[in-house]
Amino acid sequence: MTQSWGGSWSAEGWTVRLWAPEALRVDLILAGRDHPMMAQAGGFWSATVPARPGMDYRFRVDGAAFPDPASRCQAGGVHDASRVTGPDDFPWQADWRGRDWSGAVLYELHLGTFTGEGTLSAAMERLAELAELGFTAVELMPVGQWAGARGWGYDGVLPFALHPAYGQPDDLRRFVDRAHGLGLMVILDLVMNHFGPEGACLHRIAPAFFDRARHTPWGAAFDFAQAPVREYWIECAEYWLGSFRLDGLRLDAVHQIAGPGAETFLRRLAQRARAVDPGRAIHLIVEDERNEPTLRETGYDAAWNDDFHHAVHCLLTGESHGYYASFARDPMDDLARALLRGHVEEGHPRPGLIRPRGHPCAHLPTTAFVNATQTHDQIGNRARGERLLTLADPQGVRTAYALLLLSPYIPMVFMGEERGAITPFLFFADYAGELADAVRKGRAAAFSEIAALGAEAPDPLAEGSFARSHLDWCDNARARDWLDLTRRALAFRAARVVPLLASGPRLEARVERRGATALRAVWRFPAGTLRLGLSMGTPDPAPCPPRGARFDLGRPGIDRFALSVGVEPR
Repeated sequence: MTQSWGGSWSAEGWTVRLWAPEALRVDLILAGRDHPMMAQAGGFWSATVPARPGMDYRFRVDGAAFPDPASRCQAGGVHDASRVTGPDDFPWQADWRGRDWSGAVLYELHLGTFTGEGTLSAAMERLAELAELGFTAVELMPVGQWAGARGWGYDGVLPFALHPAYGQPDDLRRFVDRAHGLGLMVILDLVMNHFGPEGACLHRIAPAFFDRARHTPWGAAFDFAQAPVREYWIECAEYWLGSFRLDGLRLDAVHQIAGPGAETFLRRLAQRARAVDPGRAIHLIVEDERNEPTLRETGYDAAWNDDFHHAVHCLLTGESHGYYASFARDPMDDLARALLRGHVEEGHPRPGLIRPRGHPCAHLPTTAFVNATQTHDQIGNRARGERLLTLADPQGVRTAYALLLLSPYIPMVFMGEERGAITPFLFFADYAGELADAVRKGRAAAFSEIAALGAEAPDPLAEGSFARSHLDWCDNARARDWLDLTRRALAFRAARVVPLLASGPRLEARVERRGATALRAVWRFPAGTLRLGLSMGTPDPAPCPPRGARFDLGRPGIDRFALSVGVEPR
């Protein structure tokens, strides 16, 4: 089927299409030769030409040359020519139909800093270790091409094109095939709410792509009232899911996918994504700071749950600045609410909260919430990129980590957390000139309180900030201790907790505070009951006495930090 955007193959040759509704003339420049493109209905231009994979091409729109905004591969950087890619004929080896979402244990990683090489090929060599520990899914931070050689990936401008720093498209296919052979799902983080500040050619090719009445915190907003805009992003999702056999997507900041047409777009995206391969399980996750249940009621599996993170973080560190303000009043109470309901803030007024946020979500299954104690956001958006282990009592961090892995919500671990890593994860980018200066100034202004103390936030443009963020794979006593905890907790989860989740939504949930820093929790599912006792600062004098299979961390009722989990089948 011919796509609306970019190139596709058919018996007639290679057809390439571009939406440029205000253009008077569009030409395809293929291997140095001009081919006039034909105007079509709805503002599209099209040309069908004989081509070969590996040829370079550009569009000339009213005299100005641009890469393809739906380029699948670039000859170089974001300003260079696009490259024709061949039909998908990769020799897949794994017989893979996906995994049930109830068994998901996510491992979030940034390809550029996960290994010293920073490539897909190097990361592939580490997948067996993650599978052996008990992880069932890898969640890749964005891989679509951005300007420069290093960055987080959220400032991409060519979202269909794999960044060449990570490898070639077939390297990603080999990575996914290897993951599937080990039983690991692969989820990709996609940014559909803005383009980065350098190299976004659609501003000039199709100004109508953008909503002039709205702006995101990171760049111009998209006009989802336009059918070609919706189709661009849906085809992007279909491309990654289909061409690379990915198991799902995590959509960044969907609260910025707004305005007329946005609801239609998100609903249609879910339908089309799952139709890519009807015989394979496709999972869709969103980041939505509004704490709204709507998307999870209408086709999306889960949402990142920052409320759980904030409650744990405030409880362990005592921090109260910024968005932690409303969670710093009684973080143990907030943690209890997160364990009971999923979200903490559900539309009710709270001290420290400027305006109410969210709506009730307790009717959703526990698997509709992705919980984490650390993420790229929460570490990397600190001035010095500190991990939780460097900020709080290590035993408290271990206990919160075990709680994350054993509670009946979907756990997500940030790379290195499973081995007790203390290496920072900083914000880094690779811009030059005025843009680099603006990024430096913006980052410094965001952390002005550090400057007031006579220190400076690390320079995000310095190669050293990128180098310092590489994961340390050292084999020491701390790493072995954390790896053992991870392995044991995930084995217990797979054997005891996941069967409860797979049996259906919770039938009942109860959480009882036990003094200032302890609680008991009970969740009843069709297949059995999960009981939990938690101490986070003072011994619980009467810990939860679970029957049946049991997991203990510390000595409940004796140690300041302790966790006891038990599962009773029906």
